[in-house]
Amino acid sequence: MNKAILIGRLTADPELQTTSSGVDVCRFSLAINRPFKSQNGETQADFLNIVVWRAAAQNCYKYLKKGSQCAVVGSIQTRSYEDNNGIKRYVTEIVAENVEFLGRANSSSNDDDYSAPAPQPKTTKPAIDKLEPIEDDELPF
Repeated sequence: MNKAILIGRLTADPELQTTSSGVDVCRFSLAINRPFKSQNGETQADFLNIVVWRAAAQNCYKYLKKGSQCAVVGSIQTRSYEDNNGIKRYVTEIVAENVEFLGRANSSSNDDDYSAPAPQPKTTKPAIDKLEPIEDDELPF
């Protein structure tokens, strides 16, 4: 089984690209605090690369920014490539199946995209004046 469930904060704004076949892909790095502190009392974190595809990629690019908190469910994937100098490089990343937006980045601006929907006017259901009895033979089941 290959399943990763992570909660952390973005280390930078997400980057959106489109493949040559027209598929959107969004990449970002997630800082995930470790559950313990170092001997110096400092909190340590792991920094993991996240890859999101298609419509979810568009949403991540639109709504996430540096410092945003999110939960990612996905699988761990490794790949390798040769860089411009001919050196083989290895990459480990989380390919997201689901991304949940948990909170906003710490910011003082009021131009957020997370505003609550406007309250809807309350409507009343029409009253049922009279119920008529139904015979058992008339029931559809």
